[in-house]
Amino acid sequence: QVQLVESGGGLAQAGGSLRLSCAASGRTLSSYATGWFRQAPGKERELVAAISVGGTTYYTDSMKGRFTISRDNAKNTVYLQMNGLKAEDSAIYYCALDRRWPPNHLRANYWGQGTQVTVSS
Repeated sequence: QVQLVESGGGLAQAGGSLRLSCAASGRTLSSYATGWFRQAPGKERELVAAISVGGTTYYTDSMKGRFTISRDNAKNTVYLQMNGLKAEDSAIYYCALDRRWPPNHLRANYWGQGTQVTVSS
C-alpha cells in the first residue's frame, strides 16, 4: 500500500538548481521522519537532508546553505530544493521514511525508486 515516488531529477549545470519531490500514498508523511538520501557510483548511500514529524530539519554539513527540505502536508509531499549544485552532487536521490530520528538508510521503513540528478561542470 505504501508508495513513494520521487521526481524532479535531471540534468543541471554547476551552480544551478533543481527541486526534487517525494509524493507519498498509503502513509502520511508528517507521521514519519522523511529523509533524502543519495548514492553515487562506487560510493556509500548517504543522508542528505531530513525532516522530522515536528518539522525539525537536518542537513549533512556539505549541504547546509545549499539544500532545503520542506513538507507540504496537504499534498503529502516532501521536497528537496537544491541550489548551488556541484558536480559531486550527481547521484541517484531517494526519499525514505523512518520512525526514528534521524533517518538511517539501514533502518528506514519505506523507499522510493530514486531519481537521477546529474550536474555538469
